[in-house]
Amino acid sequence: MPPLDVVCFGETLVDFLPAAPGQRVREVSAWHPCSGGSPANVAVGLARLGLRPAMLGVVGADEFGHFLRERLAAEGVDVSHLRQTPEARTGLVFISLDARGERSFTFFRTRSAEFLLGHADVDEAFVQDAKAVHCGSNSLQWPEARDAAVRILGLARDAGRIVCCDPNLRLHAWEDTSELKGLLARMLPLCTVVKLSEEEIGFVTGTEVPEEALARLAGMGVALPVVTLGDRGAVLLWKGERLHVPAPPVQAVDTTGAGDGFVAGLLHGLVRWYGSADALRGASGDELTVLAQFACEVGARVVERLGAVEGLPRAEALVQVMPVRSPASR
Repeated sequence: MPPLDVVCFGETLVDFLPAAPGQRVREVSAWHPCSGGSPANVAVGLARLGLRPAMLGVVGADEFGHFLRERLAAEGVDVSHLRQTPEARTGLVFISLDARGERSFTFFRTRSAEFLLGHADVDEAFVQDAKAVHCGSNSLQWPEARDAAVRILGLARDAGRIVCCDPNLRLHAWEDTSELKGLLARMLPLCTVVKLSEEEIGFVTGTEVPEEALARLAGMGVALPVVTLGDRGAVLLWKGERLHVPAPPVQAVDTTGAGDGFVAGLLHGLVRWYGSADALRGASGDELTVLAQFACEVGARVVERLGAVEGLPRAEALVQVMPVRSPASR
């Protein structure tokens, strides 16, 4: 079996989507379950783009845990390290859009299985054999999970892998957000790539200005900091050069998961073109602009459908925009 391309870890949840949009959660009479959780969405996105990702984490030894393992495996995600535990239930999220397009979420994940990531889940060989590692932060609310996450990132960095983090902040889920700040202070300096949305940069970097946020992330040691700007595209900082890529025009139905699509698109390019943090150091700004443009394209496809996973595109649908690296730059 070929080696893994990317190990994703963090929250793995069941998203329930309404049979039809246009209603608040309380008004929906029929729901459809699908896999969810930001890192799991990225894993699905990578698999659909043709890479071999894995999902590392914890779900319940319940029907929803079985559901997640089966759905992710069916997408081509390695679930050999997605542990099931009888100690907690799988987390659930009910998501809907009202008639004005406003999203509403109802969470059932208090002390859910995702929080039980621990030292026993850290498989050094499994992590270091992959070309990249990607994570979020929402499931890392307990001390052992935080320590396990930092260890995973450190193992990947020490092995020269591409280390990516999209914190995907959910501040309401933290009783004390200073604990999240402390966690990010430990995690982000271990990362090659950090992606933040424009709404997140103030909490993480202390500035609301994207260009200043990029510089502060670079000051932490992040080689490729990225800030996504919604329908305005994204800005990146590479070796002191600021790069801006526009978002393609799109008729947005639901923006849930757009960032996950962007990350999947960007990681797909970084892994295919470079495959390691050392090789990435030789990248040019022009090359990374091409990859970021593709990432915006993937994110734009996501918002055309309801839900974070439904719109994640497959490689065959992106033939016309799939980035091709110039032989001279290899």
